[in-house]
Amino acid sequence: MLKSSFARRTRTSLLLLALVASVTACNKQEEPATEALAPVSESAAGGAVAYVSTQDAGVNVIDLATMEVTKQIDVKAQGPRGLAVSDDGKQLVVATRENGSISVIDTATGEVVKQIEVGKNPEFVRINGNFAFVSSEPSAKAGPPPKPGEKHEEEDDDDDEKIPAKIAVVDLTKGEKIREITGGPETEGLEFSADGTQLVITNEADNTVTVHNIETGALVKTIATHEYGDRPRGIKVSPDGNTYLATLEFGNKFMVMDKDFNVVRTVDTAETPYGIAYDSKGERIFVATNKAKLLQVFDAKTFEKLKEVPTGNRCWHFSFTPDNKNILLACGKSDAVFVIDADKLEVTKQVEVKNMPWGVVTFPKAMGSLERAK
Repeated sequence: MLKSSFARRTRTSLLLLALVASVTACNKQEEPATEALAPVSESAAGGAVAYVSTQDAGVNVIDLATMEVTKQIDVKAQGPRGLAVSDDGKQLVVATRENGSISVIDTATGEVVKQIEVGKNPEFVRINGNFAFVSSEPSAKAGPPPKPGEKHEEEDDDDDEKIPAKIAVVDLTKGEKIREITGGPETEGLEFSADGTQLVITNEADNTVTVHNIETGALVKTIATHEYGDRPRGIKVSPDGNTYLATLEFGNKFMVMDKDFNVVRTVDTAETPYGIAYDSKGERIFVATNKAKLLQVFDAKTFEKLKEVPTGNRCWHFSFTPDNKNILLACGKSDAVFVIDADKLEVTKQVEVKNMPWGVVTFPKAMGSLERAK
């Protein structure tokens, strides 16, 4: 009996030890699963990132601490161009040309949560609160733009060639387009007035800049650009809200308007200016000139040219980093993002980004040709 009792106790002890060991092992295996995945919008060294759209692929994420690409986001559609980040950094909105939609991306997972139809050939995206504003080019022709004074081969005298474009207004909370604002044919750049009550649009096909009431969409003012230059592209308000700038691609100039949208002067640039922005203090103006392959820098008060930074091929859009120390310039046909020291105004690095980089924005938000700091 004693031997039998001892044997039973021994077996019980061994079973208990085995059970404890098993539970411990399970806990160790489960530990990694409890760790939260780092969001796409945060880097290990402070959280600042840049998002770069690529026309032939998706969106590249650059860690601004290392200036390296850390992730590629599949936007689930072809032809991504304009992009914008929500004010809280939780959503990235990307215009996708081929399906006439925007892809709304959860930055924590990098996954597309919704695709929303907005209109033919969407291009620029701007976010104001919970609303995304998306420009479109319904009358745009395929292929490169015509040279000054030339027409596309397909172009004739029909009025249908200049279809008024619609700026889609998307409620990001509801996840749907709620209304449209009628712009000019081939709307391009979008900007909000300093007080947030007006939307300013460049219309490249009829050479106008139009100003609209942001709530009703009503046309407030039309500024013709032809006497100064054709194909208005970039549009930017100064940090103090007193000046608006518009690049004239076929004028090799940018146009300067006062707070009431009266043209006060033009400033000569190198060939085919596109993206334009102020620095955060409003002291300097930066212009990306496509064919000249330069980032030009001007004094914002005197409009004197301060410097020209040699860049790459088809450099359209750029952004400061959130700390204002660097400028990131997307150069499509160089398959690169050029990193430029914002004080020395010298290229310090090229980040390889293949598949035709188009636009670049950051989070936290910074000044740039597609965005402005909050």
